Amino acid sequence: MKELKQVTEELLVLVEKMMIEYKSRRESGEKGDFYTEVKPFADEVKEKNDRWKDLSLNWIKETKPKHIHFPQILNTFDNIEMLSVHCFFPESSYNRFISHYQSVSYVLGTELDELNEK
Repeated sequence: MKELKQVTEELLVLVEKMMIEYKSRRESGEKGDFYTEVKPFADEVKEKNDRWKDLSLNWIKETKPKHIHFPQILNTFDNIEMLSVHCFFPESSYNRFISHYQSVSYVLGTELDELNEK
């Protein structure tokens, strides 16, 4: 449970970085270089995201939290992967990016709230 809380907090920080990166790219119009920026960042996120998904699914099985369910974890996992790449491309749909960002932030925040209650 302690590890899940830590990984969730770290993912929230990375998701905030994605939003900052995306806004910066939108302003400058500059795409990220795939090998020096996009891939290293996406790999870092993937490592944490994979761990978060495994820990979260086990946590749900064990504790059956009130406000978090399997489909939310799976969707959030996919959205985080997508955001980690799209944040480097200014032509990514603004509304779609913001929508996925808000969804991810909500699920991660709700999960942290549930973890802090235990």
